[in-house]
Amino acid sequence: MALASPSMTRSPPESGLELKDASEVLEQEQSLEVVDAYQNPWHTIFDRGDMRRLGKKQEYRRVFGPLATFGFISMYLCTWEYILVSVSGGLINGGFGGLVWEYIFTAFAFGSVVITMAEMTSMAPTSGGQYHWISEFSPPRYQKYLSYAAGWTSALGWVTGNASGYFILSTLVESLVEVYNPSWSFTNWQSTLVMIFFLITTIYFNTWGAKLLPVIEIVSLVFHLAGFVITIVPLWVLAPKNSSSDVFGEIVNGGGWSNAGTSFFVGTITIIFSNLGPDAAVHIAEEVKDAAVVIPWAMVVSYFLNAALGFVMMITMLFTVGTLEDAINASSPFQNSFTNTGSTGVNVALTLILALLIGAANITSLATTSREVWAFARDGGTPGYRWISKVNRNQNVPFNAVLTTSFLSFILCLIQLGSTVAFNIIISLNIIAFLGTYMISIGCLLLKRFRHEPLPPARFSLGRWGLPINLFAFCYSGLSLVFSCFPVSVPVDAGNANWGPAIWGGVLAIALVSYFVQGRRIYQGPVVFVEGVRREGMGLQTT
Repeated sequence: MALASPSMTRSPPESGLELKDASEVLEQEQSLEVVDAYQNPWHTIFDRGDMRRLGKKQEYRRVFGPLATFGFISMYLCTWEYILVSVSGGLINGGFGGLVWEYIFTAFAFGSVVITMAEMTSMAPTSGGQYHWISEFSPPRYQKYLSYAAGWTSALGWVTGNASGYFILSTLVESLVEVYNPSWSFTNWQSTLVMIFFLITTIYFNTWGAKLLPVIEIVSLVFHLAGFVITIVPLWVLAPKNSSSDVFGEIVNGGGWSNAGTSFFVGTITIIFSNLGPDAAVHIAEEVKDAAVVIPWAMVVSYFLNAALGFVMMITMLFTVGTLEDAINASSPFQNSFTNTGSTGVNVALTLILALLIGAANITSLATTSREVWAFARDGGTPGYRWISKVNRNQNVPFNAVLTTSFLSFILCLIQLGSTVAFNIIISLNIIAFLGTYMISIGCLLLKRFRHEPLPPARFSLGRWGLPINLFAFCYSGLSLVFSCFPVSVPVDAGNANWGPAIWGGVLAIALVSYFVQGRRIYQGPVVFVEGVRREGMGLQTT
């Protein structure tokens, strides 16, 4: 399909964003490294065409092939690993039987969101992801404000998700110690130091060791799949089993809700967290060869494969965890399953495998988070955007964006010093922020389909199924967003309240201040560079 030529007139971005002549930028004005990047066999003519249409200068060498991209998404998802460490909320709101049905429903319903984002990725394979899609697909009069808010919300989601990985890793280290010394527990400052140690480690692999990232993702993928087998076999062989009626039987409303439906949907939020982030590779789109095809297929296949692995692991844990009461009362329910093998060595080995894989996922998390922040800075959406948007061409990495993202994660890790509850509330923003950007971007796409407006061509297209799938994905995202704001149980007090929505509102208030101080002068929205909207002579966007 041809691109629409909007009738509206947009003013060009201000001088804060450097522009170059599009007709000469590839051959005459780019650095030797960038020209080589276009001519490198790891690039395709489709990548070059996509970058021209999007109005972006190629800043990176495209070093991620299909397998590395698949590994990148799979390692960010880490579904079977995260279902082990984050299942408590679903046990309270659903019990064993309810958790099974919550998982099945969520896996397929959230799959519609993944498929829709895969199609949008094929239309516009850019590191900006959701905020770019909102800018390009939303009504022109609203694109600047919606995309700016989405950029901040998306950054919030990725940064809090990145920090949550370090928190989970610190709890796994504590679990390893408790195997030999059950009376031991980390103080807040000790847990914070462990988090900071792992943060520093991931910084190394995303800066000086960044050239190894594609290899790391492939190797991590192998261990991700092998670790799944190594974990479930001893659990099924060694641990005593619950009966099938216990696992697939009674559905429990342990959260005190007035009806089972509310309890069910509150419980599904746990499952969403375990399957969150299939769009991780979207933010490295400008580093992936043939991104418009490779990323969408990697998203869909990786998501459903990991969802299947997560389901098998969850069933395994439910059969081996002991009674429901023991599982709910345990600080880490998975540790009950590991302990029930009757072998300290097996317990330690399985916990260590889990920790190593989530540690590898943290490397992936920092990589994708830094690219999202970098892309938003390239569009002038962040304070200090000129510095943050610089690319280290030797390492092929947005060095300053990595440091910025790491610093923000460091600040969130320090919250652990004051209150574990406060930290858990902050990381719940991961779900709220992601679902918010998913819903708005899908809504903008849906609006264009309702209006029969032309869309960019997509090599991964839903065809006639696009409208119903998009509509279901939009409604499901909205429903899940509402329930992600609920507490796990009632009655609500200061200790169990979900303060995530309030904090999200606070971040948006900061974004509003930033907009009036800087954004309204600098930020125009990435759509102003897109072919068909870009004014004649404007040129390609660069950092």
